[in-house]
Amino acid sequence: MDSILQGWDLVVLVLYFLVIIGVAAWVALQKNKSSEDYFLAGRHVGWFVIGTSIFASNIGSEHVVGLAGTGFESGTPMAHYELHAWIVLLLGWLFLPFYMRSGVFTTPEFLEKRFDERSRWFLSLFSIVAYVLTKVSVTIYAGGIVVSELLDIPFWYGAIGIVIFTGIYTIIGGLRAVVYTEAFQAIILIVGSSIITWLGLQEVGGWGQLRETVTAVSPDHFDMWRPMSDPDFPWTGLLIGGSITGIWYWCTDQYIVQRTLAANNIKIGRRGAIFGAYLKLLPILIFLIPGIIALALTIQQPNVYQVTQADRAFPMLVTTLLPTGLKGLVAGGLMAALMSSLASVFNSCSTLITMDIYKKLKPDHSEAEFIRVGRIATSIIVILGIIWIPIMGRIGGGVMYQYLQNVQSYIAPPVTTIFLMGILWKRVNAKAAISTLMAGLVLLVLRLGSEIYYQPEIAQGVEVNALLFSFATINFSHMAIFLFLFSVALCTIVTLLTEPPDYTRIRGLAFGTLTADDKAEARSSMTPLDIFFSIVLIGLVIGVLTFFTG
Repeated sequence: MDSILQGWDLVVLVLYFLVIIGVAAWVALQKNKSSEDYFLAGRHVGWFVIGTSIFASNIGSEHVVGLAGTGFESGTPMAHYELHAWIVLLLGWLFLPFYMRSGVFTTPEFLEKRFDERSRWFLSLFSIVAYVLTKVSVTIYAGGIVVSELLDIPFWYGAIGIVIFTGIYTIIGGLRAVVYTEAFQAIILIVGSSIITWLGLQEVGGWGQLRETVTAVSPDHFDMWRPMSDPDFPWTGLLIGGSITGIWYWCTDQYIVQRTLAANNIKIGRRGAIFGAYLKLLPILIFLIPGIIALALTIQQPNVYQVTQADRAFPMLVTTLLPTGLKGLVAGGLMAALMSSLASVFNSCSTLITMDIYKKLKPDHSEAEFIRVGRIATSIIVILGIIWIPIMGRIGGGVMYQYLQNVQSYIAPPVTTIFLMGILWKRVNAKAAISTLMAGLVLLVLRLGSEIYYQPEIAQGVEVNALLFSFATINFSHMAIFLFLFSVALCTIVTLLTEPPDYTRIRGLAFGTLTADDKAEARSSMTPLDIFFSIVLIGLVIGVLTFFTG
């Protein structure tokens, strides 16, 4: 296979890397004097950078390729997950004030202040293991594939090269290096992918022709609302179960929340979340729709446009639609998606290891020591990521990516429950929190274990008359709903059967414990402009849900 990047494409790509190096070098010159500087960029990041960083952290190269592949194969149902923009608003309006009021570095640290250290230890250790085995591994694997295909180099070289490059600037600059490079990378990604959508629509004959061509072959391709009995995309699971998973990811996961904690006040952090919510709507237009365009082109001109498998839809558009130079720009966008996600998870892991584990065990060490440990922790994560590459190579990216989406639906419900109920109901206590988390872990293991045990029967479509088989074959998004309802019930029962928490200790950390000053601060952080743009965004989400109905 020859490299798809030639001449000016490579020049554009080299310029992209030079700018990244320049931004990272500039940030490295800004001294990190404290752990707050290194892990939260001194809490002086502006709303624009916070918003673009939220977007860039969310969009990995596997997201770009996978979402386009879904658009090609299945149409618009997965757009439900991109409409989680309203949940990003929930982060800014509901969760962030409590996080910032508590002065925490991490979301597990918030659990300790709201409940006790058992919940903090559980979420910290669970998150670190999950990051290494999921986010790091999938991103490195997808990145290795992207780089090797773009530059025609072996997979190993591409994967290790991108890991080391990203790891270096993350280790040196901390969160400040991550968020400022992400701001630039998000712009490149949006511009490059928007060009693909524009040129694709021109080639296919416009939006009307796109719908006509695709619906002639697949009548429900533009319908987000599939029947509740649909085995893959039931609307109940996507809308309700997806929202449960979304609250966990957008409002409680250190990977995302850390960006908003880098603001110096609630107003700036919330405004960053609002901006990030608007950017979150873009993947439908710049990733999902191109996948549908690729399908239309293969129908219209099968001799010119060919897609051998769904996940090749986006790369096919890059190679066939773009002129020299623009291919380099879009390649830079794919690199941006990869590096921004990788840098985010490196930094989040480093923060959890240092602030939630090391500082907890060694609280009296100096700020310089915490920064040093943070850099060592990032280096370890980089090395673990490299070690994991051959394992990922054996498993295969597509299977693992789908598997991970399922796993998230099992991880999310108990965590979503204790954060939501802990903030909304002051009566919830530490025993209820740890009981819910532990029960959730047991159910997670039971579900995954039963899936693995019955995998041969599931793959062959064979029905087994057993309760555990039924448990293993419930749609993953419906399973998220059942696990959430179970978690809420368990948390409520344990709360009511045990003693209430010390309300003076959790003052300001839940509704019902807010002081007059807390309420005044919350009111002063709200501006008419932020309220207006939040309402407009909700209107846009409803508009998209209405537009894609058959």
